[in-house]
Amino acid sequence: MRVIVHPECPMPVVDAADESGSTDYIRRAIEAAEEPTTFAIGTEINLVQRLAAEHPQHTIFCLDPVVCPCSTMYRIHPGYLAGVLESLLAGEVLNRITVGPDVAEPARTALERMLAVRPATRPTPGR
Repeated sequence: MRVIVHPECPMPVVDAADESGSTDYIRRAIEAAEEPTTFAIGTEINLVQRLAAEHPQHTIFCLDPVVCPCSTMYRIHPGYLAGVLESLLAGEVLNRITVGPDVAEPARTALERMLAVRPATRPTPGR
């Protein structure tokens, strides 16, 4: 069995897993498996169910099918994001989350690293 989790899981979970990576990493790992494989996935259950339906040659299940720590991840979509960004432009902060410094400092470091990554430039069509 291959255990793959999102890196956002608690560190003991990430440490115990065989692999950790983004949603795309998890998807690609399952697609690349040539032999029927059992996957235990630590992420949002709707994604796990979709992957199981798309790859019936594998046994794919959620590590916690009852209460996934990412159980509301599926609610994030462009419409909601646009609404939150428009509110920010209007000076209104929606859904403010406050955490202590022990959480804020490592989170700030992670965000700064993500924002520092620059996508590769794409060639302009026709050039």
